[in-house]
Amino acid sequence: MIVLPAIDLKDGKCVRLKKGEFHTAHQVADSAADTAAAFVAAGAKWVHMVDLDGARNGMRKNAAIVAQVAADSGLKVELGGGIRSMTDVGEVFSLGVERVVIGSAAVSDPDFVCTAVKRYGERIAVGIDILDGIVKTTGWERSSGLDYLKFVKKMEDIGVKTIIFTDIATDGMLSGPSFVHLKALQENYSGQIVASGGVSNNQDIRKLAAMGLYGAIIGKAYYAGTVDLSQAVREVEPSC
Repeated sequence: MIVLPAIDLKDGKCVRLKKGEFHTAHQVADSAADTAAAFVAAGAKWVHMVDLDGARNGMRKNAAIVAQVAADSGLKVELGGGIRSMTDVGEVFSLGVERVVIGSAAVSDPDFVCTAVKRYGERIAVGIDILDGIVKTTGWERSSGLDYLKFVKKMEDIGVKTIIFTDIATDGMLSGPSFVHLKALQENYSGQIVASGGVSNNQDIRKLAAMGLYGAIIGKAYYAGTVDLSQAVREVEPSC
């Protein structure tokens, strides 16, 4: 399993939210570049980045920071937030991003996802963010009314090979991942699943790895010091 420490960007600052609520945003680091360097020092190979400004209103404000992290750190960058057209996808890849995460637009415009997958293949992932089993969009502020298991089947039919799954109820709460929802997702989707939200300690990461998941995102637990990133990478990532 790969471990993806996270950097969330809002107005150029590294922040974390609780349950995706923007009014809870608080700065957790002074520099995205320095944070990425610390990830490298811990042995990480990927970083999961989110442009929260883009996720909320489609206006990505943090491109220069993303490009700096991609160029200077050597990490593979997975980026989501405000990617709603093929033009957006092309612009993001030009920053040096390895994998693009399409979120809200996957709900509103599945044909866009289909086109992106046909052009870029496995470099396209879809973010499925749920609350009480229902997919949320627009920076987690709107309900789509869609059951997440039905939605993931639709994405699989389109050809999406990687899903970034977040249970909003656990995000930023250090309460543990949503293992029940993740298990149900595994039973309904044959592609790669990246678990996001709720990781509180290294034991959570070991449990996610034992499930056979493709990846796990570590956010608040890293900044709160409740996860040892170097230990996590050493324990669950392939050695070669």
